[in-house]
Amino acid sequence: MQKKTGERIRSERERIGLSQMAFGETGGVKKLAQLKYEQGERSPDVLYLAALSKIGVDVQFIVTGVRSSEALANDEAELISYYRSAPLAVKQAVFAALTVNKPTTTDSETTINVTGSGQRIAGRDFHENKK
Repeated sequence: MQKKTGERIRSERERIGLSQMAFGETGGVKKLAQLKYEQGERSPDVLYLAALSKIGVDVQFIVTGVRSSEALANDEAELISYYRSAPLAVKQAVFAALTVNKPTTTDSETTINVTGSGQRIAGRDFHENKK
């Protein structure tokens, strides 16, 4: 298992375009430690992975072998960041704008769960999922 993790570390280093030395330094380790990670002889710790995540390394991929949503294009990541910090009314408006050209369906086929307390967008009927 460590061998595969090492291969994924090397893959991410090459994707980012850094040498072993530069990549290791970014993660807070020397070149020899970086080499051992890539060869699967040692496993990196959380501090190393956290430091690498700051330069765009897909840590989820290194750990699990599955690419994360953090590997989005810059404009997609920016859009998600704005969306996550937006108030509920803005999120609803964005959703309405992005689905405006979708084929119409009956009420029984479309249910949109909205969290919050009684906020609505003019012209749209949202069903709150009350728990």
